[in-house]
Amino acid sequence: MQQIDDMEVPLLNDTNSNRQMSLGPDWDGFSHQQKDSEGSMESPNLEFEYADTDSFTVELSELYSYTEEPEFSLNRDYFEEDFKNHVKGRRWMELSLEEQKAYVMRLLDALEVTDRDKRLKVSRAILYLAQGVFDECDTETDVLYWSRHNVFLLYELGIFTALLELLSMEIDNNQACSSALRKPAISLADSTELRVLLSIMYLMVETIRVESDGDTPERKAAREVFKRELGSPLYNGEPFALLLFTMVTKFCSMNAPHFPMKKVLLLLWKTVLFTLGGFEELLEMKVRTRERLNLPPLPEDSIKVVRNMRAASPPASAMELIEQQQQQKRGRRSRRPLVKQDSLDTYNERDPFKNDDARDDEDDPEDVDSGIEGEVDPLDRDVIIQPPPPPPPLRPPTERLSFPKGLPWAPKVREKDIEQFLETSRNKFIGFTLGNDTETLVGLPRPIHESVKTLKQHKYVSIAEIQIKREEELQQCPMTLGEEEVEESPAEVLYLGMLPSLSQYVIALLKLLLAAAPTSKAKTDSINILADVLPEEMPITVLQSMKLGIDVNRHKEIIVKAISALLLLLLKHFKLNHIYQFEYVAQHLVFANCIPLILKFFNQNIMSYISAKNSICVLDFPHCIIHEMPELTAESLEAGDSNQFCWRNLFSCINLLRILNKITKWKHSRTMMLVVFKSAPILKRALKVKQAMMQLYVLKLLKIQTKYLGRQWRKSNMKTMSAIYQKVRHRLNDDWAYGNDIDARPWDFQAEECALRESIEKFNMRRYDKNQNSEFTPVDNCLQSVLGQRVDLPEDFHYSYELWLEREVFSQPIQWEGLLQSQ
Repeated sequence: MQQIDDMEVPLLNDTNSNRQMSLGPDWDGFSHQQKDSEGSMESPNLEFEYADTDSFTVELSELYSYTEEPEFSLNRDYFEEDFKNHVKGRRWMELSLEEQKAYVMRLLDALEVTDRDKRLKVSRAILYLAQGVFDECDTETDVLYWSRHNVFLLYELGIFTALLELLSMEIDNNQACSSALRKPAISLADSTELRVLLSIMYLMVETIRVESDGDTPERKAAREVFKRELGSPLYNGEPFALLLFTMVTKFCSMNAPHFPMKKVLLLLWKTVLFTLGGFEELLEMKVRTRERLNLPPLPEDSIKVVRNMRAASPPASAMELIEQQQQQKRGRRSRRPLVKQDSLDTYNERDPFKNDDARDDEDDPEDVDSGIEGEVDPLDRDVIIQPPPPPPPLRPPTERLSFPKGLPWAPKVREKDIEQFLETSRNKFIGFTLGNDTETLVGLPRPIHESVKTLKQHKYVSIAEIQIKREEELQQCPMTLGEEEVEESPAEVLYLGMLPSLSQYVIALLKLLLAAAPTSKAKTDSINILADVLPEEMPITVLQSMKLGIDVNRHKEIIVKAISALLLLLLKHFKLNHIYQFEYVAQHLVFANCIPLILKFFNQNIMSYISAKNSICVLDFPHCIIHEMPELTAESLEAGDSNQFCWRNLFSCINLLRILNKITKWKHSRTMMLVVFKSAPILKRALKVKQAMMQLYVLKLLKIQTKYLGRQWRKSNMKTMSAIYQKVRHRLNDDWAYGNDIDARPWDFQAEECALRESIEKFNMRRYDKNQNSEFTPVDNCLQSVLGQRVDLPEDFHYSYELWLEREVFSQPIQWEGLLQSQ
């Protein structure tokens, strides 16, 4: 079996480009493993709370690259130059609301001039307003207050619609595209107009999206109107998100290399988040949908359960196990106490460092609390057992209260699982089956009755199952059931718009994700995602080089953050809207090699990535425009900030793990892809991050493939097995830990995916193909009615009417006898 470390995985061809994306042979699994083992086994707990986005100020600061810092003063200068010409001797804050509106309307009129340079100056003046007229403010709070005030004012006066028209013009600007294509190196200067427009639009979307305690009823109403406008096909007959998707595909097809992709992706993500809703809204929508379908309520609030989870101690690496053994040999050569299983979580299926030397592990308090400690394997009990050592001192009562009370998740059972259990039981005890009958228990022993009762108590019917059943009925009885009533939800509108070019959108996003991944190496044919971060003049000093290096790394991290959050939002909303919409997107992700791409992303020193300090706090907006700039030194840049971890990187990792879970769940062929690509050691290294939510999704991915990894792997990874048992939801009759009779199950990737693709195409054709029922259209057999119908003829038809009559009517003999015989 070929490992992912040394195989090249091509991406599907983009329809607009002959380029292919590959994961390349540039992985060095051993070096990454060695780097991982250099860190301490006991990493600190990360106080991280997962949310839709980071804090508002951080989300604003990530819009700007550090190389764009000089443009803040440029925006201010253009605004003040124009403002002083029209408002003498006063400041913006001193104007009344009506005077502010009048000035904004004058700026709106000036946006319509034909001169590009004048238009750019006016756009920069509007951007300065959206940034909070910071030159008149004393604190960051003042900047955010005036930014919010000005953004709602700009929206009320129709600035967003005007900016949208300008953005469409810039996208179709062939001169700028051809100029960028001819340049050997693209810099910030090539995307100035686009960056200004996208910055204003991003500030408007993000500011209006985020609710504030001080919002007036008028602002709340404006938020709802803006949300509906962005999600409905009001802009050129399509949602605003589709215009941004078009920019992404155009950039990835190399037709517009100057597009500022970071700003486009951030705006696209926030637009989808605003129009479709975040994770809290998703849960509320799911609860409402289950009520509408008369399904029982959810067994628990998944968001609360995950937030209350505690992180587990990470598994030991191979190098740490060697060091532990050597220390134990030096310190305890004379004793042979009870051996605890020490081959916990090495990176090989067999532990080469396990020997028969007796050793004594002292229980680490973190391990005890997390419930993932080494266990004694029954096969290894051939060691002389000495009297136990004296018990350790009792812990304080406050610590004992921290033990988890039971399992965090309520078990779930599918209808299919109950059917399979009864089929097996009937075959065993009475020799025949009753199909899908789950009620008849005649002839089965009493314990089977109790088992079925327990399974039914925990039966969970998902929305997807109801949707699939309904779709099957509509396919079988199209005439009887008639047309399906489809709610025009924002997710439905977005899917309908994305449907014709969905594969291009998915491939483009994965290309950008690959280009921004820290494990990717620069290739000559790869896309350049640094067009909106590289300055016109490259750095000449060491300090400038360090600053640019931090800026580039930060730029890539933000792109990964935006793409991962966007893909996860699309998958979750489409799954709730209709399961086959979700399956269509997920299948395109699988065909575009999303699974090995995410594994490639995690095949790095994940602790280093999560604790990366690619930020310069003094250069972040709005800090940099209010406070005086201190002198930057190489030491201060190296030190970075004081945060324990990088929020955006941990957020991105969790999102990518959730995407991987989404596209592999209940898919046997895709689970086998995880096994084929040797994902277990890569995922186990991710358990080093002591954050409960990230560990949960890693353990879920390990659980679905555990039965295929062999008994030896399970035996040498009991710590991971215990973590799975404690933290992942149980399926009552799932033998994930044993792998019974799975060797005989065939793995036919093509057949499974083709069957799924057939169901998806039937769904898309039935729901969205307007010409599909043409054969069922009633035929009008009345001669007078048919002859009386008005036929639209071309405008120039009357010029050749006589010639047409001569050729088609008079010169054609009519066989009346044949006509009568046919009757």
